[in-house]
Amino acid sequence: MLPTPLNEKVLSRGLLDVLIRAGLIAVLVISCFQIFRPFLDLMLWSVILAITLYPLHGMLKGKLGNSDARAATLIVVIAVGILLVPVYLLGDSMAESIQQTIAVIKSGGLHIPAPADSVANWPLVGKSLHAFWLQASTDLTGLLQSVVPHLKGPSLSLLGKLAGASVGLLMFIFALFIAGIVMAYGDKGSHSAVLIASRISGPERGPQLAELCTATIRAVAQGVVGIAFIQMLLVGAGFVVMGIPGAGLLALGVLLLGIMQLPATLITIPVIGFVFATEGATAATIAFGIYTFVAGMVDNVLKPLLLGRGVAVPMPVILIGALGGMIASGIIGLFIGPVMLAVAYQLFWQWINDQPATPAASDTSQG
Repeated sequence: MLPTPLNEKVLSRGLLDVLIRAGLIAVLVISCFQIFRPFLDLMLWSVILAITLYPLHGMLKGKLGNSDARAATLIVVIAVGILLVPVYLLGDSMAESIQQTIAVIKSGGLHIPAPADSVANWPLVGKSLHAFWLQASTDLTGLLQSVVPHLKGPSLSLLGKLAGASVGLLMFIFALFIAGIVMAYGDKGSHSAVLIASRISGPERGPQLAELCTATIRAVAQGVVGIAFIQMLLVGAGFVVMGIPGAGLLALGVLLLGIMQLPATLITIPVIGFVFATEGATAATIAFGIYTFVAGMVDNVLKPLLLGRGVAVPMPVILIGALGGMIASGIIGLFIGPVMLAVAYQLFWQWINDQPATPAASDTSQG
């Protein structure tokens, strides 16, 4: 039956109402997102920290008179203390190393040996490298004066990165405080998460979806970010005690390698070689070498203990998440990226594997 003009008018009016409502909802969602966007990374990191630390919160809660607030406050205070003490030591060591380097250069105590004649015969870069090296060994001050103008741009970029790292540290501390508030209301938050997941995927799959997200966040945060942070503290402490130049930057490099699932030995072995080459084989250097090598390999012991309890996520997913997060959101994205991408990866494969049985398969199973 063909629609009458009256029915067509009703249909067009109903469609127009739907489009207007959808447009208003879209405007509201976009406006809310723009308002919330400056705090998005901070809130994501807070939720990740709260989910990761909540089992510890439950353990402490019973020993503190079943007080959620006391347990959350104690966790935040201890975490901030654990974070600030090594950061201060590493930062102080890095500043001292820079001051010592500047003092040595100004006093003229830095002597660079002349290059061998064979360096000039190296392919492609031999002649230019030999000339640069020779000038550095004979007139280091003049070489620095000629090079400094060209380093202005990279130096400003490096200062910007350091400033971004400082902002990331402050965001991390603020995220800890917000995570403490979230943990204090953990039961309500868990119930709300299940309700949201049930609304998205249905009442049957909602609790499973919330549990999968929670397990993935804890697995990645503990097994990737947590292990990398512990490794940074262990290796960085050895660098600081030994007085390694740029110990803070080297420790930060260990943290980055750990998050990207690359071996810390890429940094620890060259540092051990540098110490033996400059100070010789003494009891202190041998002890430092053994300690640093073991600290650089500690992730091989911790990963089976922590990652084995959670959800296995392929290394390329973590690597892409770390690099992409750092490019998108700076130093804080380095931590958030792997977690978010791992959650998306697990949800995607759960959706792929959770397929309804085909009628043919059902008939075969019944037969």
